[in-house]
Amino acid sequence: MKKRLIFDEINKQINHKNAIVIVGSRQVGKTTLMRQIFDEVESHSKLWFDFDNPLDQKIFEDIEYKNIYERLLKMVNNNKERLFIFIDEIQNYPEITKIIKYLIDHYGVKFIVTGSSNFYLKNLFPESLSGRKFLYQLSPLGFREYLYFKDKISKEEAMINDINSVIKNYDYFLSKKLESDYEDYLKFGGFPEVVLTNDNETKKQILKNIFTSFFEKDIQIMTDYKNIRELRDLILLLVPRVGSLIDVTRISSELGVSRVKIYSYLEFLEKTFMIRLLSKFSKGIDRSVAGGKKIYFSDTGILTIIGHVNDSQLLENAVVNQLALFGELSFCNKKNKAEIDIILNKKISFEVKISGIEKDYERLGQLSQSLGIKDFYIISKKNINKSGFLPAVLF
Repeated sequence: MKKRLIFDEINKQINHKNAIVIVGSRQVGKTTLMRQIFDEVESHSKLWFDFDNPLDQKIFEDIEYKNIYERLLKMVNNNKERLFIFIDEIQNYPEITKIIKYLIDHYGVKFIVTGSSNFYLKNLFPESLSGRKFLYQLSPLGFREYLYFKDKISKEEAMINDINSVIKNYDYFLSKKLESDYEDYLKFGGFPEVVLTNDNETKKQILKNIFTSFFEKDIQIMTDYKNIRELRDLILLLVPRVGSLIDVTRISSELGVSRVKIYSYLEFLEKTFMIRLLSKFSKGIDRSVAGGKKIYFSDTGILTIIGHVNDSQLLENAVVNQLALFGELSFCNKKNKAEIDIILNKKISFEVKISGIEKDYERLGQLSQSLGIKDFYIISKKNINKSGFLPAVLF
């Protein structure tokens, strides 16, 4: 099993005092990643716990935290080396945060833990753990990491995280060879198990299972939502709106649900990594919060298994997820007419087209320059060998 590209970055912090917290949606590879880190730790004083197992939780159930530490020492039969404690699915036992803080402060215990949702962990880790944790988000594979997992490019090529370097190294002929891989990526997304599965029907079944587990586990564990059907129906309403501004008032009316509850559902879906929301471009700090946001799904495989979108929507959703790995994304919408699909780090603008033309590039240039953005490109599904045009496979 290949290691995720984030592995080296996390592993550098293995001897630091802070806890390492890995968050992400279910089946995104958190447990596998943590197991690989576990195998790398050269110590006999390391323990693995799975908080899906109540018996593993019980080891930490003691009002006297010193007793927990002594219990852990006995389990490794070694009191000379530093303790390394690996815990999978910590959201199942919220009390663990206080124990983590105490054991870090008093005994220097190193914790490496996973959690399935940033929404829950945002409240799970209180301010008392400020300065005691490194938080890493594990997303589905981007296309470059997908290619690395498929042995189509090297690890070094996949790890280039500077957008300008990626653009500079554009190879037209290599990009042409990757078009069939990109079709697969568009349809089935970037969950590792899906990517490493060859049979398409099995891929679909895995995606259905991931979506089902979201409802069976995440919603029940992390919320007190009484009407799961409302959330399900909202997700189904969001699918055809991919790439569009969210009209909360209209959605509220269609579902017969209050606007306040819709906002709550949207926040939950975003923080559990089901959807991605893009804010409007603004040179200021706070103005991007105001106004409508555009909706995308965090994985195109999940999107296509839930409902149907057209080719343009699917492409734009995939490109948004690809570019999100390079920084902060926003969009421009002037009086609902002139629009820029994606603005990266407030410096580079992109328009996404199935097959871009010169007029698209000229219009994008005019609008970009009016915003003070000097660099702009058409990202096209079709590989067009012209200046200012980039293929979606490049990212």
